[in-house]
Amino acid sequence: MGEKIMEVYHPQVLIDNQLQAATLEVLDGKIADLRIGKKDDYQGDLPQSGILMPGLVDIHVHVNEPGNTDWEGFDNATKAAAAGGITSIVDMPLNSIPVTTNVAAFEQKLEAARKNLHVNVGFWGGVVPGNHADLKGLVDAGVLGFKAFMVHSGLDEFPNSDRQTLARAMYEIADAGLPLLAHCEVELEEGDDSGMTAYPRSHDAWMKSRPQKMEIDAISQLLELCIQTRCRAHVVHLSASEALPMLEIAMLTNAPFTIETAPHYLLFANEQIEDGAVQYKCAPPIREAENARKLLEAVESGLITMIGTDHSPAPPSLKALESGDFTKAWGGIASLQLLLPAMWTVLQKSPEPLALLNALCITKPYEFIGQDKQKGKIAEGYDADFVIWEPQKSFVVAASDLHFRHKETCPYIGRELQGKVLQTYVNGKLVYSNDSFIELNAGKLILNGK
Repeated sequence: MGEKIMEVYHPQVLIDNQLQAATLEVLDGKIADLRIGKKDDYQGDLPQSGILMPGLVDIHVHVNEPGNTDWEGFDNATKAAAAGGITSIVDMPLNSIPVTTNVAAFEQKLEAARKNLHVNVGFWGGVVPGNHADLKGLVDAGVLGFKAFMVHSGLDEFPNSDRQTLARAMYEIADAGLPLLAHCEVELEEGDDSGMTAYPRSHDAWMKSRPQKMEIDAISQLLELCIQTRCRAHVVHLSASEALPMLEIAMLTNAPFTIETAPHYLLFANEQIEDGAVQYKCAPPIREAENARKLLEAVESGLITMIGTDHSPAPPSLKALESGDFTKAWGGIASLQLLLPAMWTVLQKSPEPLALLNALCITKPYEFIGQDKQKGKIAEGYDADFVIWEPQKSFVVAASDLHFRHKETCPYIGRELQGKVLQTYVNGKLVYSNDSFIELNAGKLILNGK
């Protein structure tokens, strides 16, 4: 006997990018039956306003547990995800202690995650110099792919990979059919941080200390390795619009090369960031308004195919909130819970914004992590992971409404966003409803090949 069937009716269900009235029957965490059409006698508790659509997936989250749970942990992170209509996240291999660069460390990560799975959680392994022999073991253990840095990560225990390290790893990863995700910045021979020395509280100086050329040179190298090894290669959190022409050419080569950006590169602009506002510090940096406009055009054209928050909070002392010193502040944007409203706000004037949101934050990332046959779609046989949200409802972000750690470091506080999450279901269970958590630990591990 399976779990009792739950029947869900909603007048606006997103099915194949069309809003339709439909009834879902959920059994054992999956959509067992889907019937299109109105149901006038529905007596359920489901909100009948807004839209019902598949839950979002954030493929770029720094959970930091074990080891740095005081920065962020699975309990807070997965609650924040559920409150934001996100039903799956993928955790990055660094900021936790130990970093996820071998099987023993991955097993510690899994043990920590199992205690607080309020949404589904998958994991990236790490590529660092010297861990080539550990990659196959991580593949067999279930990582969804690998992350590497091409510049210092900010953590000595996760050093950056040179070209030789990347090439060797990418041949191995290609054999497994998994992607290599890269933080694409490289040090320049003639870098200039004199502005940072003179004006340590200036975001403009921070931006200029990491020019677009750092990204362009790294992306060029990664693309060459992608073509050479035929390994799926993925640029995370692209901020440099000057790299877009090169990426357009890359698409013509049919190389397995994909690009992701983050909401903060589309919604914020350097010109608007005041001195000392270190909550905006990230790497690569937020750039000018014109740069954001060009990135949005690339999102709308399909050149940039995925969005990830790069959620990375840190305690206020590490974020240097008191001094506002960009040379000392931890680089990371706290924003996990706000993926849906941030992107909906950005896409308001785009053609077919709902279809674009669905592609960027649901279908394309689920394809990327190999889960598109069971997640990311309202259809029979798919996991019952869905969100009900009100696209027309705006709200001002308040720290008291956020569920991730160190919310005071979030640059969205005080900003008006559009799109309010009403309910989130994970594996057929109501986890979040109208600002309250209903049933926790409804998530599952997402493991490659398991």
